[in-house]
Amino acid sequence: MYDCILTETRGPAGLITLNRPGALNALNRQITAELSAAAAAFDDDPTIGAIVVTGSDRAFAAGADIKEIKDKTFAEVYEEDLITATWEGLARVRKPVIAAVSGHAIGGGCELALMADIIIAADNARFALPETTIGIIPGAGGTQRLTRIAGKAVAMDMILTGRALTAAEALAMGLVSRVVPAGTHLEEALAIAGKIAAASRPVLRLAKEAVNKAYETHLQEGLYVERRLLYATFALEDRREGMNAFAEKRKPVFRNR
Repeated sequence: MYDCILTETRGPAGLITLNRPGALNALNRQITAELSAAAAAFDDDPTIGAIVVTGSDRAFAAGADIKEIKDKTFAEVYEEDLITATWEGLARVRKPVIAAVSGHAIGGGCELALMADIIIAADNARFALPETTIGIIPGAGGTQRLTRIAGKAVAMDMILTGRALTAAEALAMGLVSRVVPAGTHLEEALAIAGKIAAASRPVLRLAKEAVNKAYETHLQEGLYVERRLLYATFALEDRREGMNAFAEKRKPVFRNR
């Protein structure tokens, strides 16, 4: 079905691998459209509990494909809805998304990783937003997501100077969830996906929505939404099963309803 990505299932996890090895997985219109389509398909698949996105050991994704966009005019990028049209499918997925990052996550590659809910980084990973060095600015959420995650000072440093963060620095600044030895990042991400998928699917969606609301809005609004989503779990059979199993000291059997 796809030319620039590979897809497969690993137990309850849907795995999407960026696959433009000759271009270090540079992100063009085709690969981003395929990624969004694959993510939506896994999101709709009732057998899938979590989605993992990865690249190669050398590069998660080395930014946008500059050859594709370097000669475009303002009118052209505006008319084709550059980035908005094909890049943002991953950010719209309701199931948990894990990015397994090794090597370069540069420019658009870094922004793509930041769309995930959890980032597992190999210890050789590098994260950077160097767009200003070629005369543009990050446009796939980098100025917004990075600032919310790491704060203004780090975002300004990375964006204005092009500074690359090591995996250890990214962990310390909150960009990534875990750092693991090179070559084990995908295995770790799939293990986490399996653990997540064992929980109730509707509860996972509600939890993800609540955390995203904290990320996107002010405290009082976030608390209001969190409370309403908590109340919503009391309409689920899985909530009753989970609490009964806890009281009865047994493992819950969730039916995703």
